Amino acid sequence: MSMGHCSEQRPGFEVTKDWNGADQVAIRSPRGASVRVCLHGGQVVSWRNDRGEELLFTSSKAIFKPPRATRGGIPICFPQFGNCGTLEQHGFARNKIWTIDQEAPPLNYGDNNNNKASVDLLLKPSEDDLKCWPHCFELRLRVSLSMDGDLSLISRVRNVNGKPFSFAFAYHTHLSVSDISEVRIEGLETLDYLDNLSQRERFTEQGDAITFESEVDRVYVGSPGVIAVLDHEKKRTFIVRKEGLPDIVVWNPWEKKSKTMVDFGDDEYKQMLCVDAAAVERAITLKPGEEWTGKLELSAVPSTNCSDHLDHPGRL
Repeated sequence: MSMGHCSEQRPGFEVTKDWNGADQVAIRSPRGASVRVCLHGGQVVSWRNDRGEELLFTSSKAIFKPPRATRGGIPICFPQFGNCGTLEQHGFARNKIWTIDQEAPPLNYGDNNNNKASVDLLLKPSEDDLKCWPHCFELRLRVSLSMDGDLSLISRVRNVNGKPFSFAFAYHTHLSVSDISEVRIEGLETLDYLDNLSQRERFTEQGDAITFESEVDRVYVGSPGVIAVLDHEKKRTFIVRKEGLPDIVVWNPWEKKSKTMVDFGDDEYKQMLCVDAAAVERAITLKPGEEWTGKLELSAVPSTNCSDHLDHPGRL
């Protein structure tokens, strides 16, 4: 599906224009799954399965005009998450224009594009960025789509500065769900979490699974490498796998807060859930020349099959 009249074919992906004239990259698997990535923000804005069903939530009131970040998809939060710092909310990476990286260095992972269609993106700081955050970095993002339609994002942050720096990072993943009251998360039981609705006070999760009946804004710390988001009504489960990202942020604004957000519909909280692979409780520090890697892989499977994924987490 092309979002504009102009397109350019490249190996494994196609570059198109969205309705604002911004470049987007479309990736398709042979079986029909697809991903669209906007170069504004390096943001995945669509992930569809081989039946054409959209798996990510984007608000009907989202503002698609730079410099505002789009409400939905998977914004990249770097070098700050939320308002925990001196920068704009969630940092500046989601509001910058990224470039297609034609000469991305190879990954240390075993999945260097085997049986995957992918695109490599790159963000370097502008002079304005260096004024508000005076650290030279290279932020690389590889977005890949497997033959089975699984979506993976691998980010690498390299310190090309003369001194150490620290940062937070999150894949702010907006999942599309049928009805938030019919959704539960498994894999975070008994973990400690920081409750952003209680001044980041630390609590321990007591439930057998996380369910939703009011606003939730939590950072689950020291979380496992695999969790599951079960959508009872759609009989679909999202499997979230991660590496290098110790935390999981769970967010749903519920009714009252939804009505205060100009780029979010009053009732849209029912159709979305943010489950973010993140490193936010403790900042990541890189010495000069060092590189950090964080990986997210998302799968959408029939709910009857999901227990196999939780029992065998080592597939990442």
